[in-house]
Amino acid sequence: MKFGEFIVSEAIVPELKAKDRDGVLRELVGSLVAAGSVPKGAADELVAALIKREKQGSTGFGKGVAVPHVKHAKIKKIVGTIGRSVEGVDFAALDHQPVYSVVLLLSPANQHEQHLQAMNIIFSSLQKDTFRKFLRQSATAQAIAELLDEADQGK
Repeated sequence: MKFGEFIVSEAIVPELKAKDRDGVLRELVGSLVAAGSVPKGAADELVAALIKREKQGSTGFGKGVAVPHVKHAKIKKIVGTIGRSVEGVDFAALDHQPVYSVVLLLSPANQHEQHLQAMNIIFSSLQKDTFRKFLRQSATAQAIAELLDEADQGK
């Protein structure tokens, strides 16, 4: 699996307006709705599921990144997007540092294998210092999409 198979480039938010975790989740789900990748009527339910998941344990795993994710019955095809915060957002990250890059992943409730494959792609890229640095510095949706494309090509 590659980023190109699940990241919706039209939903990438290069400058998040939200200043808190729940607002970021709402903004990213909203961007997927606006791109036509998530049913409009499912947005509130998805945000609530993501917040519930965060309360079980933060998806901010440190190094300035968070990977909020949820499997949900209203999702028919695995989709994701990326948001970038210039100022940083408190995600209650494991290292107690602000989060600047947020990779949101929404998966169908019955596609556990694809969900794990997508999470593996995300985490293997986010483990690389250069990928995280370039992601944080990418000021446009196009620059972020190009970075993902390079990661998919193994560069």
